[in-house]
Amino acid sequence: MRVLGGVYLIFGDDVSPQTGARVWRAAQQIEANPPVWIADWIPGYNRIFIEYDASRTNCARVLRWARRSLTDAKDVPERELVEVPVSYGGYDLPEVAAQTGLSEEEVVSLHSSPEYRVYAVGFTPGFPFMGLVPEQIRLPRRPRPRLRVPHLSVAMAGQQTGIYPQETPGGWHILGRALVRVYDPYRTEPFLLEPGDRVRFVPREGEVPAPPQPVELLREEGRPLLRIGNGGLLTLLVDGGRYRQGRYGLARSGPLDPYSHAVANALLGNRRDAPALEISLLAPELEALDDVMVALAGYGPSTSGAPEARSFMLRKGEVLKLKPGRQGARSYLAVARGFDAAEFLGSVSPDLKGRIGRPLAAGDVLYGNTGKGLLPRSWEMPALTAEETTLRVCPGPQASEESLAALTGSLFTVGKADRMGLRLGGAVALGGEVTSEAIPIGAIQVPAGGEPLLLLADRGTVGGYAKPAIVHPRDLWKAGQLREGSRVRFELGCRERLFCSAEL
Repeated sequence: MRVLGGVYLIFGDDVSPQTGARVWRAAQQIEANPPVWIADWIPGYNRIFIEYDASRTNCARVLRWARRSLTDAKDVPERELVEVPVSYGGYDLPEVAAQTGLSEEEVVSLHSSPEYRVYAVGFTPGFPFMGLVPEQIRLPRRPRPRLRVPHLSVAMAGQQTGIYPQETPGGWHILGRALVRVYDPYRTEPFLLEPGDRVRFVPREGEVPAPPQPVELLREEGRPLLRIGNGGLLTLLVDGGRYRQGRYGLARSGPLDPYSHAVANALLGNRRDAPALEISLLAPELEALDDVMVALAGYGPSTSGAPEARSFMLRKGEVLKLKPGRQGARSYLAVARGFDAAEFLGSVSPDLKGRIGRPLAAGDVLYGNTGKGLLPRSWEMPALTAEETTLRVCPGPQASEESLAALTGSLFTVGKADRMGLRLGGAVALGGEVTSEAIPIGAIQVPAGGEPLLLLADRGTVGGYAKPAIVHPRDLWKAGQLREGSRVRFELGCRERLFCSAEL
């Protein structure tokens, strides 16, 4: 499995144009010539998170490189001003006016008067974190976040303002709706705004554009191999994931259990990140349209209901029906050389929040190669108990003795579980709000209420809650097999220094 570590490069402890400018200059220099060991980089208000390949380098070497290469970064040209038309009114505007003692017209005038800077892009693809909101209208986040914030909502919280590209949950105060898409995967340049951009809101009346349709990634190339009889619960075509796109808010995506995904491919002699089906909890029926050798690996749906890792021949016309797994949540089905699909920014994996790709549905046909001359093989999978899972953790950016003790001394139960992450209940951890910054995959994020969230491959790339710990990269595959009702313990188990931070 690919092991990734992370380094937070800290350029200041404030949120200001001066500190932001240092971050933007460094980010520009990284983008111009990224070293081969960089898997991703995500700017924040006053720091950059660099994700690195631990087989090529380590924390100490990354810090030496950063101090040598980034502290003397030259100025970059000033960006042009981007004007964003906004239809102000309704939503939280009357409440904001009442709380600040201003009229609605005064709130709109104050919000639309500054020239904002984009400090970071994240949370969802294309969401710009901008500042600084005038002090007269600054308010903390809403005490109860909305379950649905309409797409293109223009909102603010504290000194931040932003635009929700898609309908998502959110706790910021909505002042109106933008009249232009800040993210459209069909444009040559999908993202209207990037870190470092200058932005001004322009009050205007008009129609809010509809959300873009999801980009179709399936294509008819090669030979038709399998037809979906029904879509199952959530069946996705995933490769190794989408790298070096985190600065735009795109999720890594890819397999939640990279180990089983790699095993399925290895059984057929594929590269480890070749596209394969991720089959969750309830499997679709798969009809063979040609003689095809397939490989199935994982702890979810299988031919027997037990963990499985083997390759076998499906004859033309045969229908593969898998039983629900008794231990884990997911299995992976591969074909020789991988299924064929279109790439979006370097990956065939879907980003469902970013409207890239979609779950497979009844009638979909998957194309690829038949893989002649292959012989059936099998592999013994590591033991994984359904009753209780222990995950090793490394200290996170907001780690303390107290916060780590609260995490490692408790037994948690998985509540809601999806590709974004796992909501953990049954015990309380220590957390709270922090200045929004990049979130590593595997981070355990703890809001002020103390209910931890273990964030997985489809997590938002930027967030504003404390992260006392990060699941060790070699245990992420286990987290990807957890489902609602699973019980989890954490233990400190990061002998190597995979995550670190330092001031520049």
